[in-house]
Amino acid sequence: MKKAKLALENGVVVEGINFGSEGEAGGEVVFNTALTGYQEIITDPSYRGQILIFTNPLIGNYGINDEDIESKSPQVAGLVVYEISKFYSNWRAVDSLENYLRKHNVVGISDVDTRFLVRQIRDKGAMRGVISTVDLCDQSLIAKAKSISEMKGLDLASSVTTDKSFFFHKDDKSKFFVVIYDFGVKLNIMRSLKNLGCDVFVVPANIDADYVLSLNPDGVVLSNGPGDPSALIYAVRNIRKIIGKKPILGICLGHQLLALAVGGKTYKMKFGHRGSNHPVKNLLTGKIEITSQNHGFAVDADSIKEADVEVTHISLNDGTLEGMRLKNFPGFSVQYHPEASPGPHDSNYIFKDFVELMKSLK
Repeated sequence: MKKAKLALENGVVVEGINFGSEGEAGGEVVFNTALTGYQEIITDPSYRGQILIFTNPLIGNYGINDEDIESKSPQVAGLVVYEISKFYSNWRAVDSLENYLRKHNVVGISDVDTRFLVRQIRDKGAMRGVISTVDLCDQSLIAKAKSISEMKGLDLASSVTTDKSFFFHKDDKSKFFVVIYDFGVKLNIMRSLKNLGCDVFVVPANIDADYVLSLNPDGVVLSNGPGDPSALIYAVRNIRKIIGKKPILGICLGHQLLALAVGGKTYKMKFGHRGSNHPVKNLLTGKIEITSQNHGFAVDADSIKEADVEVTHISLNDGTLEGMRLKNFPGFSVQYHPEASPGPHDSNYIFKDFVELMKSLK
């Protein structure tokens, strides 16, 4: 068992045991409160540039399989857990979480007080940190944490987007043709559209809107992704060209970008929303949805009051904006993840609503 340390920029240093890869990793330290789905979470591209703390005390007990991934590899910069399971048991499992992380050079630290660390972040906000097995000097690690780029102002979508356009699904029997702007798209977004009879074509984050419109899709999806939405000036410019010409669905980062495109503003949250039990009220139906979320930025609700936008969803935890729709053009967006895998599935209807919108205009 190799010793490891985690240092936060505020001077807090904890010592634990290394798992996964050895070495050193830095990033913004955040936490996720989900009880299951660690494989889906760590492969979510929205976690690029972040060290993730799991609040669930035992991680790794059902191993890793080949199906429950949201991208081709882990996206987290590092992993922090209270206890990493030394064995796993599940009929679909093909490997342990520790071996999976080791293969992909992800540094982890276990046997630390994750409750203490989460309280630090809840009280003081998300902050930069470093995990290391090679440098165990407290002052050195704190200095390294302070030298890491802050998340505000970072365009991380360009580091996770596809290099070239591709068809995720194409079938002569498909009823709709959807183009997805890949800002860090999760596989289950693509699967969800495929299952509703859509051909799915994925394009890079910076591809010009004129090219997308030349494909004559039935609809355009703005995907989730990492980083600061206000840094994606090129994406906002392209979205403005598409508004009014094609139906739009925005998810998470895509929701924030759509808000920026209609004149809204975004801001950095204190510690964000990351978990699978966030209650959201649908103002159109009055129903409450339990949602999966992963975001550190949000749309300023006051900034869109003058825009032709209707607020459709709000968070019941803190009142933040969780959904909106354009009044004069076909398009809507949600801050949470309707494709949530492994769940909850309260918000699956979002994709059906998008399909119905495309159908009405086809």
